[in-house]
Amino acid sequence: MSALLMVLAGAVTAYVVIYYGVFSRSRCRSKATLQGKTAIVTGSNTGIGKATALDLAKRGARVILACRNKQKAEAAVFDIRRESGNTAVLFMPLDLASLKSVRTFAETFLKTEPRLDLLINNAGLMGPGRTEDGFGIAFGVNHLGHFLLTLLLLDRLKASGQSRIVNVSALLHRLGSVDFNTLNTHKDLVTGQSSWHCFKAYCHSKLCNVLFTRELANRLEGTGVTCYSLHPGVIHTDFGRNMGQWLRLMMLPFAKIFFLSTEEGAQTTLHCALQEGLEPLSGRYFSSCGLQEVSAAGRDDALARKLWEVSERLCGVS
Repeated sequence: MSALLMVLAGAVTAYVVIYYGVFSRSRCRSKATLQGKTAIVTGSNTGIGKATALDLAKRGARVILACRNKQKAEAAVFDIRRESGNTAVLFMPLDLASLKSVRTFAETFLKTEPRLDLLINNAGLMGPGRTEDGFGIAFGVNHLGHFLLTLLLLDRLKASGQSRIVNVSALLHRLGSVDFNTLNTHKDLVTGQSSWHCFKAYCHSKLCNVLFTRELANRLEGTGVTCYSLHPGVIHTDFGRNMGQWLRLMMLPFAKIFFLSTEEGAQTTLHCALQEGLEPLSGRYFSSCGLQEVSAAGRDDALARKLWEVSERLCGVS
């Protein structure tokens, strides 16, 4: 088993070095300005979410940081306002692990903001635990919370004209699957809380992001709202989060050389949000600022429709 793990680790390392170190440092080329536009970015107090929000603010957008941690979010607001020179950067509390919080956020936003042009569903996590509503944390936060948030804001997006929804998925969706029997019995897509279960739950949730985007595009056809999913790349700030301290320190130089910075990691999100002419590609998946194919499961329209219907039931919407 240890030999197999070493082989797998070597293969992954070679892939990362070649793909991310050589081929994937693409940049969003859009020169779009966003004066008069409003954007929501979830999970935007740190990492690629913060980098995304900063870029949108520099382009003149009114940017809502939708985050759980008030202290970190307010610090991010301060940083983004300072770096962008844009004072229209605001924090609104959102805990995606609570469907009640999602509804409260949407209600507050709809009462106070007259338009919504960009919804960036960026927040995501991997780890053990349950949401406030009893769902597995990865499924509940990465998929279900964003699913409900999007549905509650759809009418405002439609009313604002040519709007976009961007769902941050991951290459690991290729290792994902959706077992509705497990979801029905465990309120999760896995049956345990071990490190391996947490990894698999993350993969499954990222597949849900792809499937959600696919079905959403079908339902939005003709409305002027388009949607996209993406793989942002491997970001060196997230690399080795669950490794031992000594191993993280040993791998840090490697990560800094070959993995993407948060600014680089935000580029495909920005491409999907801003690049002109992407409307015919609504529902598709991007990586390195280019169109990419998804896994076979990610192209399963019947699976996407069923996930939508089950998600509606779990969220209590119709």
